Amino acid sequence: MNSLSKQALALGALALATPLAAAQVVSGSVSFGGAAAEPGAPSQPGEVLMWQPRMGEPVHFLDAEQVDRFQLGLTAFNTPLPVGEGLGPIFNDVSCGNCHSGPAVGGASSFKVTRFGKAAAMGNPFDPLENLGGSLLQLQAIDPSCNEIVPPEATVTAERLTPICFGAGLLEAVHDIDILANEMNPPPGVSGQARMVQPIEGGPMRAGRFGWKGGVATVLTFSADASLNEMGLTNVFFMQENTPNGPVGAPDPCDTVADPEDVPDSFGVTRVERFTDFQRLLAAPPQTPRSGMLGETVFEAVGCAACHLSTPFVTGPAAEPQLEGVAIKPYGDFLLHDMGAMGDQIVDGAADETHMMTRAIWGIAQRGSMLHDGRSTGGTFEQNMADAIMNHDGEAAASAAAFAALPQAEQDQLFAFLRSLGQAEFDMDPRVNPGSDADQDVDEFDWFFIEQTLTGPNPVASVSPEDLAAVNDVDQDGDIDLIDLSVFQRAFTGQ
Repeated sequence: MNSLSKQALALGALALATPLAAAQVVSGSVSFGGAAAEPGAPSQPGEVLMWQPRMGEPVHFLDAEQVDRFQLGLTAFNTPLPVGEGLGPIFNDVSCGNCHSGPAVGGASSFKVTRFGKAAAMGNPFDPLENLGGSLLQLQAIDPSCNEIVPPEATVTAERLTPICFGAGLLEAVHDIDILANEMNPPPGVSGQARMVQPIEGGPMRAGRFGWKGGVATVLTFSADASLNEMGLTNVFFMQENTPNGPVGAPDPCDTVADPEDVPDSFGVTRVERFTDFQRLLAAPPQTPRSGMLGETVFEAVGCAACHLSTPFVTGPAAEPQLEGVAIKPYGDFLLHDMGAMGDQIVDGAADETHMMTRAIWGIAQRGSMLHDGRSTGGTFEQNMADAIMNHDGEAAASAAAFAALPQAEQDQLFAFLRSLGQAEFDMDPRVNPGSDADQDVDEFDWFFIEQTLTGPNPVASVSPEDLAAVNDVDQDGDIDLIDLSVFQRAFTGQ
């Protein structure tokens, strides 16, 4: 490290103790005095500006007990489930983390599951073939004699990608009334429907916000359901095993562990509860620059924001106090929409063959495959993204056509904005700076490039959100100075 680097880091260390208010950092979307705050942004005068958590990190400002629960949950999420403790008899993988893996634990992967059923015909409705193991195919078994297959009666199959879990606790805390408000007052050309579902833990019906068909409303429901269906782990919420190509709960000689298999550990906590703690406390994906980019106006102009809302939600009462009263921009309305030919042809509750829920697209910059079945893959981010947009049909067909009509310069602005959804602060972007690393961490390699962007206090704003250096301008004041450098140090050390 050269002398300039050492001097800058030393000066930055002095700035660590600089209160936000004293440093006169401007945060346009945050008002002091109890108003909603973005993750990592200050909520009270005098608090220090924080970096946005990177994907796989917990939300900021957890207490010691919550940090412990998060870490124990992470360990459980990543630990293979032994056969003797409940794996199988049929399953898709041996741990949550094997599928929810990229770019960090809790994320997505290229792993796909298969849904199947018998299409509606001759006046008969869609049949999920539950008595033949439907509608989810489990790809593995603890014994080859237990292997499940897509039954010959199935006339429909569909693949679905593993979704991300980042920000799950924040999504759970979104007010149902805010989701329903978008159903009651839709933008022109779209007509979304909230899917009201029963949380497994009880209480009133809630608007679904997880799953490709919106069938899950809470993190605990997701954890308990996935534990059974993806790993074969019965629990107090789902007591009966999936039987290979048979009805749930049917006698199965391959199942040798008494149900429920998910029993409390030495601390009195079950695996499902551990999985829930980890996911609920996972931070939302970062969006950098925080102030947005020109491409967001293109996103809105072509109609993407009609369903992938660009207006924030403010979370309501939450299981964890740090998740309450937070302004988040997941870019989804969590409503079912008729997607025409892009539908998966599977009926799931209130979601018919062509209905899919608008999922949050925060974090999309780190996805190698797009859409529910991963069909848009194998190219650059821009190529995959363009293909995904052009595959939108039904209510989104007009937006796809509007995108296709854009001049290349505006398409490029749109792609740059979408790349900001998942871009970590200080993680220099290789699209415009070859040789740098975009690996969701902050290290010496990033510092090498960050140093070149330092401007010092500048009364004339010179760093725009479209510039490479914007990923380092955390306070979004148009320069890269000691305030930004102090946040870099906290991001570098994790403190």
